Amino acid sequence: MTEPWFPGWWSRLATGLPGLRPLSRWGVSVGSLALGLLTLFVFRRGLPHVGWIVGYLLLVWLLFAILAEWRAALEERGQRLVVSAAEYAIQTLFHNLLLFVLPAYYASATLTSRNVVFLAGVAAAALLTAIDPWYRQLVHPRPWRQRAFFGWSIFVALDAALGLVGMRPFRAAEISAALAALALAPALRHTGDGRWWGAVARAGALAAAAAALIWFARAFVPPAPLFLARAVAARAVVELTPIDVVPGTVPAATVADWGGLAAYTAVAAPSGLSQSIEHVWSKDGVPFARIPLAPVRGGRAEGFRTFSTTRNLPPPLAGRYTVDVVTTAGQLIGRLRFTVTP
Repeated sequence: MTEPWFPGWWSRLATGLPGLRPLSRWGVSVGSLALGLLTLFVFRRGLPHVGWIVGYLLLVWLLFAILAEWRAALEERGQRLVVSAAEYAIQTLFHNLLLFVLPAYYASATLTSRNVVFLAGVAAAALLTAIDPWYRQLVHPRPWRQRAFFGWSIFVALDAALGLVGMRPFRAAEISAALAALALAPALRHTGDGRWWGAVARAGALAAAAAALIWFARAFVPPAPLFLARAVAARAVVELTPIDVVPGTVPAATVADWGGLAAYTAVAAPSGLSQSIEHVWSKDGVPFARIPLAPVRGGRAEGFRTFSTTRNLPPPLAGRYTVDVVTTAGQLIGRLRFTVTP
């Protein structure tokens, strides 16, 4: 592990007082984690705080661009402390950004689906920026790792922010991926001939590749800030109210008497967002019905209520059923589960 970024008076004091050595290594990390948890508690989902996210994004990109431009000159002049302070400021801004958006991704992700991988990546990045020795050891030593971490963090924060202002999740993900790649242009200028046009061209090619990657990996990206506020199976839905709600299991004889089942879901979305969705019915992991629904309209505290009904359940009726609530682009919003017993 490396020493903290401030090598001056604190390190000399820690050398003179051995009891302070653990604090010199972990004190900043503990403080950063505590402040991050406080941020997480205060802002919770962070949904009303788009301005904070955008402000942090602009500030972190400005610091990144300045550091990329002046790093070599500052190090030649022996001003390593200035470089370290700027790096630590970027790390702290990333930490706060990731904690702002982590609750929104947690609410939107389905823990038994592929998009849990994305959630784990956001959580791991937030933790890594909180533990300074880990960040210094895993990210700091390699410039390409710093750029990859920068691009990932910008993408994650921007994706959530664009969704909060009413952009559809998949489009927000594609645009965020492209913008995150373009934001790397200041650093890419120093990997080639030093000309801006070349850096912008490389960043543009990287942006196109990032947007294409999102298209193929869209099932892994939670559609934040959409999330499933409620989901139940029932005999029927009358005036958007589920009737005879299934508590988790229901006998096959009862389902046969009902003549089918209904899936009732309420999807929460921010005001101004409109998103077409579908219900995908599956039995024992095999889809058997895909039902388009009316577009979700954001702004309702209890979520936008909708339902689907199927009377063509595959025989035999007994089995494990799921109803996936997905966007038309294929992003999973949430999943309803229930079991029909013999």
